[in-house]
Amino acid sequence: MSATATTAATRRARAWLVLLLAGAFEVGYALAVGGSQGFTVLSWSLVAGVFFLLTLFALSVALRTIDVGIGYATWAGIGAVGAALLGPVLFDESLTAVRACWLAVIIAGVVWLKLSDRPER
Repeated sequence: MSATATTAATRRARAWLVLLLAGAFEVGYALAVGGSQGFTVLSWSLVAGVFFLLTLFALSVALRTIDVGIGYATWAGIGAVGAALLGPVLFDESLTAVRACWLAVIIAGVVWLKLSDRPER
């Protein structure tokens, strides 16, 4: 593998790590919005604002390298699954077997998108 190919592979790997971080920030944002009760609880509202800015910044950095469609779908999937799994832990929400099944489908889709994001040869 040439030095240029190694550099490109490293750049793509870093972009995917930043995208995962953006997804984690998205989970934090979604949960904070839920805790803010319609932005009526100041502390949760401030946390939501911070996570909102962090998730958008990290997403924009990742999308410098990753295609927008792949990156956005992955980011949204991570946020949706994370919020759905942590919502029952932090709030009075339920996670049924049917919901868990569909979350597994989303996870499979995100993994499939990652595997399809290969540089063209």
